[in-house]
Amino acid sequence: MKKILVIEDHTDVRENIAEILDLAGYYTFQAPHGKEGVRIAVQEHPDLIICDIMMPELDGYGVLHILNKRTDTSHIPFIFLSAKAEKDDFRKGMNMGADDYLTKPFDDKELLQAIELRLSKRVAPIASAENNSESHLNSESLLKVDLQQLFDSADRRSYDKKDIIFNQKDRPRYLYQLKSGSVKLYRTNEEGKEVILKLAKPGEFFGYLSLFYEDEMTESAATMERSEVLLIPKETFFKVMHSSRQVTSHMIQLLAQNAAEMEERLLKMAYNSVRKKVAEALLFVYRQKANNDNTEPLLHIQRDDLAGIAGTAKETAIRTLADFKEEKLIAIEDRSIRLLNVKKLEELPN
Repeated sequence: MKKILVIEDHTDVRENIAEILDLAGYYTFQAPHGKEGVRIAVQEHPDLIICDIMMPELDGYGVLHILNKRTDTSHIPFIFLSAKAEKDDFRKGMNMGADDYLTKPFDDKELLQAIELRLSKRVAPIASAENNSESHLNSESLLKVDLQQLFDSADRRSYDKKDIIFNQKDRPRYLYQLKSGSVKLYRTNEEGKEVILKLAKPGEFFGYLSLFYEDEMTESAATMERSEVLLIPKETFFKVMHSSRQVTSHMIQLLAQNAAEMEERLLKMAYNSVRKKVAEALLFVYRQKANNDNTEPLLHIQRDDLAGIAGTAKETAIRTLADFKEEKLIAIEDRSIRLLNVKKLEELPN
C-alpha cells in the first residue's frame, strides 16, 4: 500500500484529503504544520507528499527545501497545494523541484489523477536509477574531487562584521565560497542607494558571475556578521572548469538559479506596495536562514540592510516595521525582529 503524507494547517481540508486518499486505497499520514511534516517525512519516508504552501512556523517552500537537501527524502514526489493561482507561485514551486501544483478548491478526480500520475512516473526513474546508480555516484564523486582542487588552491580569510570583501567595479580576481557567517551581495547607484541582491549562506559560492565578464565586479560584497571566506584564484577556477564537465555543469546551474531568483525579486520590487516590499524582505531573510526544522523566526538584521533588500528608504522601512509591530505581525527584541505570524505576512495584500 502506497503511503502519502498530507501537510496542511487547515484541519477540515487536511482531513478531507486524507479521507479521499483512504477511500482510494492509500495509507495516509497527517501533519498540521511544516515542522511536523518534515519530522514525519524523515521518519516514515512516504511514497508521495502533498503540502500546503501558506503555513505557520515553516511554509511549504521551507519543507521542500529541507527535504530536497536530504538524500533519503529528496526523491519523494512533492505536490504543492495553494489557494493562490498566481504564476509566480507556480514558477517558484517548480524551480525548487516540486513535481506538481494544485490550486484550491480542487475536486476528488483532479487530486487522484495528479497523485496517480506522479507515482507512475516515479517507477521508471527509480528503476533507471538502480541500473545507473554506479554512474551517478561516479559523477558526484568526480564533482567532489574537482571542487576539492579549487578548495586546495584557496586562501582562507576571516572578516569582521561589516567588512568589505570586494567592491562593485573592482577587477575580478577570485571565486568566493562562504565557510561561515553571512554575506550580503549588493549594488549601489550614483546617489549611494544600496539594493541587496542576495544573502549568501555557508557553503555557497559567490562572485562567479563577474568572472565571466572579466572586466569588473558587477556587485559588491560585505559581511553581515563575523565570517570566514575561501578566495579561489580566478586562474585556478577556469583551469578546473575547462577540464571538468561536472564543475562546468554545476556553475551553469548556479547561474541559471541566480538569474531566476533575480528576475522574481526585481518583479516584486517593481510592482509591490511598500508594505508588501517590507514583508517580502522579512520573509526573504527568514527563508535564507531556514536551513533546518529548528529555525526560529528571529532575524538579526540592520535596518539599512532590510531597506536594501526591500528596495525602499531606511526611514520608510522603519515606519513600516512600526506598523507591523502594532498589528502584532512582528516583535522587536534588542534590535532583532521576531516574526509572530509568518502566514499573515505572506498573505499581506498588495
